[in-house]
Amino acid sequence: MTIAAVDVIRAKRDGRALTDEQIDWVLAGYTRGEVAEEQMAALAMAILLNGMTPDEISRWTAAMIASGERLDLSTVPRPTVDKHSTGGVGDKITLPLTPLVAACGAAVPQLSGRGLGHTGGTLDKLESIPGWRATLTTDEFLAQLAAVGAVICAAGEGLAPADRKLYALRDVTGTVESIPLIASSIMSKKIAEGTGALVLDVKVGSGAFMRSRSDARALAETMVALGRAHGVTTFALLTGMDTPLGRAVGNAVEVAESVEVLAGGGPPDVVELTLTLAREMLDAAGLTGVDPADALRDGRAMDTWRAMVRAQGGDPSAPLPTARETEVVRADRDGYVTAIDAYRIGVAAWRLGAGRARKEDPVSAAAGVVLHRNPGDPVRAGDPLYELRADDVDRLPAGTAAAGGAVTIGAEPPSVPPLVLDRIA
Repeated sequence: MTIAAVDVIRAKRDGRALTDEQIDWVLAGYTRGEVAEEQMAALAMAILLNGMTPDEISRWTAAMIASGERLDLSTVPRPTVDKHSTGGVGDKITLPLTPLVAACGAAVPQLSGRGLGHTGGTLDKLESIPGWRATLTTDEFLAQLAAVGAVICAAGEGLAPADRKLYALRDVTGTVESIPLIASSIMSKKIAEGTGALVLDVKVGSGAFMRSRSDARALAETMVALGRAHGVTTFALLTGMDTPLGRAVGNAVEVAESVEVLAGGGPPDVVELTLTLAREMLDAAGLTGVDPADALRDGRAMDTWRAMVRAQGGDPSAPLPTARETEVVRADRDGYVTAIDAYRIGVAAWRLGAGRARKEDPVSAAAGVVLHRNPGDPVRAGDPLYELRADDVDRLPAGTAAAGGAVTIGAEPPSVPPLVLDRIA
């Protein structure tokens, strides 16, 4: 049967379900460059407007996986489990979570990315550690996974290349918000990675990609179904992102906070979410009856962190970069912190140099925002609320403007919502 791109576009434009043959053909052709960018842009817009059935999403995901290689982790002597977060402000959870779960007996093959816009990238954070490298060969990846049990690195070029092309196209064509395209993008890479189990952290709130709980739930349910359809044990948590996670937002500052958690301290919300996700991951991997809190207390998680960093060329004892310029914003009245807008704080960190507007932009390791108060904390006029950090003094005005109004002070303490909002199994 002869298939033409325009016929596939028309089918989805008119609200019809695409056939397996159409999906396979269009994604293979797009990966090879035989389907033009403008044709795939039109199809992506039609998918955004008209959606996809569960069968279409599953086939679309399978076709993206088939566009490249699939890692074989069968030689790894531990059960494999991974975590994916949809991203948020101050979301450094991957850093303490990966070595923690590995210290409890699992192998964690964490393929991560870089930040774009107001949400930071895990690789950007880790690259603030002197000597640490994000790029590993497949042999290096497998050897480290077997020896240390934990790897955080960049995905190889061979994993789901169709997604890499489509992701860049969606970013410039206003089609990023499509739940079928988001779900298939995330899950094609995670399934191709070869992990046996996966826990998803789907953020919801002002600092998240999904602002409403209904949209976040729809995305989580779609991804859980995709994972299970492709033989990966998959669970999801919906977690709040109206307030930044922890007190550090940036790159080096988030690494420092992650190390505090591994040392047995750190902000309560970061510790809570790290342990909650660790328990989910260990259960998904079949390691029941293991308490990850023990690995934080006895130092095993810290030992694994240091081994993981050293294995990738980093020096876990080296000082982290510090910003040359700082500015402290103080409370203008007495009261209680009732809210901290995650989006405003995230944009401020971005403007200060911690994030990038385009994929090729450099980032500052030292820039960011450090919060001195959290929702529910009492304050008096003149108390520090947050600190802006930058390498370039000229960036401070933009950071100050972006963060303006982020912290709300009221006369009464607020009711602080739970961090974990729901679980999808």
